[in-house]
Amino acid sequence: MAGTTRQQKFARLIHKEISEIFQRDKRGILDHAFVTVADVRVSPDLGVAKIFISMMLEKDKQAVLNKLNARKGEIRKALGDKIRNQARIIPELIFYIDEVEEKAQRIEEIIRNLNIPPAKD
Repeated sequence: MAGTTRQQKFARLIHKEISEIFQRDKRGILDHAFVTVADVRVSPDLGVAKIFISMMLEKDKQAVLNKLNARKGEIRKALGDKIRNQARIIPELIFYIDEVEEKAQRIEEIIRNLNIPPAKD
């Protein structure tokens, strides 16, 4: 997590609150999709928050991302309701698919499938 201390604190706040919004999901934003907030990066002016979403169990990740982008205004409003007393700016939200875990699983699978002969003495 790069950036100033202020950016890091704001990113942690957004991470916590967006995670809680997705966990509660009273508005049916995700349609019972299991997603987690992997990382949040905030611009220096705190006006833009890049939110990286992990969807390990989802088959159609792009469809979930499209749902999030279609309901972005609703999510931002819910975020604003939660952080309005702590932040002056409610950032614009940009969602990205976080593929770090999937890449790590692929690398582990490749390593497991390697055929390495035993060392000869």
